[in-house]
Amino acid sequence: MLRLVSLQITATLVAGVIAGLLGGWAAMFSAVLGGMCCVVPNGIMAFRLFASSQKMGGANPATFFIWEFVKIALTLALLFATARLYHGLNWLALLGGFIVALKSYIILLFGHKQ
Repeated sequence: MLRLVSLQITATLVAGVIAGLLGGWAAMFSAVLGGMCCVVPNGIMAFRLFASSQKMGGANPATFFIWEFVKIALTLALLFATARLYHGLNWLALLGGFIVALKSYIILLFGHKQ
């Protein structure tokens, strides 16, 4: 999970640089904020699942489902807060950064050696 979160951070930064080159500073910040709306909840969920797996008896499926719900709710809350608080928001860059971070796991699938 740590590899996935670090890959999402890297992909978000790359998307931010590309958005910055294409649309300026506002687009760069929007893309990075969009990616972070995905990365932060995933990082929290990864940490909590790791912590619960270290406890006696390990993680159970209920823990996963509870934290998946928390992750979705936090993602929506962060997207809403970004839209309300950042007045120079570039919606295309925000969605681009969010999708890049959300789908960056595909890179791990292609890089997986058997």
